[in-house]
Amino acid sequence: MQMSDPVLVLTKARTSCEMHAVKDWAATAYPDAEVRQGADVDFDELSPNTLLVPVRPVWLPAVRQGERRVTLGDVLVLSNPRRPLGLMQPIIRRRRPDALRVVAGEPATIAELRERHARDQAEGEPFDQYVRIAASVSAERAERQIVGDRYKVPRLVAEQISSSARFQSGAAKLAAELGRPTDAVVSEATDKLSGFVATQSRLMDDIFSATFNRLHERAWNVTVDVDTLNSLRTLNKSTGLVFLPSHRSYVDPLVLATVLRNNDFPPNLVLGGNNLSFWPVGPVARRAGMIFIRRKFGSDPVYKFAMRSYLAYIIEKRFNLEWYIEGGRSRTGKLRKPMLGLLNYVVDAASQLDDADVTIVPTSIVYDQLQEVGAIAAEDAGGVKKPEGVGWLLRYAKAQRSYLGEARVRFGTPISLKQALDEAGDGPARLEKVAFRVMDEINSATPITATSLVGFAALGAQDRAYTLREIEAVLAPLLDYIDRRGLPGPDPALCRGVGLVRTLRVLAGNGVVTCYEGGSEPVWSVVPENRAVAAYYRNGALHHFVDRAIVEMGLLALAEGEVKAGSTPIRSNHVGSPPAPDEELLTAAQREALRIRDLLKFEFFFPPKTEYLHRLGIELDLLAPGWRAVTPTQEWTYEVLHGHTGALFARRTLQTFFDAQLVVATKLVELGNTAQEKDALIADCLGLGRQLALQAVLRSKDSVSKDLYDGAYRLADNRGLIHGEDIVDLRAARQDWLDEVELMRDRLARIAAIEDLQPVVAGEEEQ
Repeated sequence: MQMSDPVLVLTKARTSCEMHAVKDWAATAYPDAEVRQGADVDFDELSPNTLLVPVRPVWLPAVRQGERRVTLGDVLVLSNPRRPLGLMQPIIRRRRPDALRVVAGEPATIAELRERHARDQAEGEPFDQYVRIAASVSAERAERQIVGDRYKVPRLVAEQISSSARFQSGAAKLAAELGRPTDAVVSEATDKLSGFVATQSRLMDDIFSATFNRLHERAWNVTVDVDTLNSLRTLNKSTGLVFLPSHRSYVDPLVLATVLRNNDFPPNLVLGGNNLSFWPVGPVARRAGMIFIRRKFGSDPVYKFAMRSYLAYIIEKRFNLEWYIEGGRSRTGKLRKPMLGLLNYVVDAASQLDDADVTIVPTSIVYDQLQEVGAIAAEDAGGVKKPEGVGWLLRYAKAQRSYLGEARVRFGTPISLKQALDEAGDGPARLEKVAFRVMDEINSATPITATSLVGFAALGAQDRAYTLREIEAVLAPLLDYIDRRGLPGPDPALCRGVGLVRTLRVLAGNGVVTCYEGGSEPVWSVVPENRAVAAYYRNGALHHFVDRAIVEMGLLALAEGEVKAGSTPIRSNHVGSPPAPDEELLTAAQREALRIRDLLKFEFFFPPKTEYLHRLGIELDLLAPGWRAVTPTQEWTYEVLHGHTGALFARRTLQTFFDAQLVVATKLVELGNTAQEKDALIADCLGLGRQLALQAVLRSKDSVSKDLYDGAYRLADNRGLIHGEDIVDLRAARQDWLDEVELMRDRLARIAAIEDLQPVVAGEEEQ
């Protein structure tokens, strides 16, 4: 640019006060520049060398509690400190000179803008509209230098997307496939874009935060790993982040948003179901970054195209995304299976961009207690979910007034989506492999709470009460294991002595456990109708103990001669080819572990085989240090198991899942060679499960669960046991599975017998 080239300062001042501030700024920064409102300029008449400088007046709220933001009180008095009334502006400026700032975006010449317009915009899109949008976006970036990244909100999104060459080209291609006019498809797609694009505003972001954060601020003390957040903030400078949290509560997005806001992250654009778009939540949430979408839209190709275009824009502009990959709140306390729809759309959207990538951030949100668990457990036992609405919101807010402990937010290892896809290879399971890796990382980051461990201890046997000493005896080896594994565990003080009593009393205050004090010492037991609630808390930590439990079951099979070197394990047809005659005992044990893993693969997220066997080796390092230097024998295995009486986890970890499989397998055997529609089958299993629980056949009454029966159904379907197209004798195959499940349950009973040799829990009985 030459010194004589003209300079035009473009602004969008609403009042004379704002225009005076802009002119004062321009007089210093560009003394010879002309200052004009952007809407009044005909950009086609400007010379190519004209330098355009986008400028914006920015009003800042007063500092309150160390932060500049609008409060609910401002709105109630019809005041917006970010856009004060014209009559008030001079008064505010006199009282607080720092309230009004002028920021300048990146300048560009008309020639440079015409070059970008030709490259990025569809043919026929007006140049002046492109310049106004580009100036607004540039000023927006500059404004974030003043207000902070927490207010990084996308503006004029629908206009930018619908006017792009990529959108117009994609719409034309879709129109040809559908046999419809291009203009009609463009119009419909643009209309649908406008329907779900989050029209964020800083005011609504502040109001949403001030209003709805009350739903969690009273209930929990939120903690977070600050060091990990600092690493993520650095990463966010070069890549967009996609937060994929576990989903346990309606307030999960509020808790995560508070954590990110307090650490100056830009707000996430949150993808959520339109079931929560009711008034007044919907209108406010949408303006604060919530993208309400249909639960299913695969049959609407135009909606699909509009959503993919929106996600491509978000990825390209590096805005942060968030959605809940489980598709809904956990009904059992452990992670549900991942729903791949939105992940698939993000992959498709990224594929539209050259070398585009995003970083997935596996995120765990865990609560000491949740007031909504009772309703969740009732739904899982066959109850009907109540629809969300204003009345529901008021009841929910009222219930959130009591203190429920801590909410812990933790992050797993960030994952490059592009790299994860490359490592997953080609094939139909590619996306599923990426999703399972994310779920495994969420599990790894999930902290173990004192509430989880108390549930683990109290649900270990037939309905009976425990003394404090007995509960401590169960928790002691768990705490030792957590420490030796370096797992994210609770404060040990909460699991012994006075701290344990405090934990139990908090659970008692919420009706989960009860204490009887009429004897020589207090005894604690789970309230019968709230066993599912106690199980919910327990299940949130079970994934940390599954590998250990499988090792214990494999060792028992070796110790008692059920699996031998050089021979085929019992019912090993689901594992693969039979072992070689010279197979060592250790190899046979590995095969048995893989067989048990196969039975649980729809309940937990396991890594690939090689890594999984490595993890089992780590578990053996803890159970039998020095095992790598010995040749295992049946007697050696027996001694290892009996050397850990009172410190075996298998029964408490896996009983629920094999009890659920027992019900589904029994029902399938009753059906003989016939099939039944899934919903009807699971409904029948709920009835059968209640019957078997009353008959004391099931050792774990919390196994009567739609979600657990769904996992067992998927396992049966994976083995061809639902329809049996490739099975000659379907009833016999179903009976084989039932026998296999019975064998696992029998092993758990035998492990329990070894565990009960510990004197302090000698009174415990198995059913």
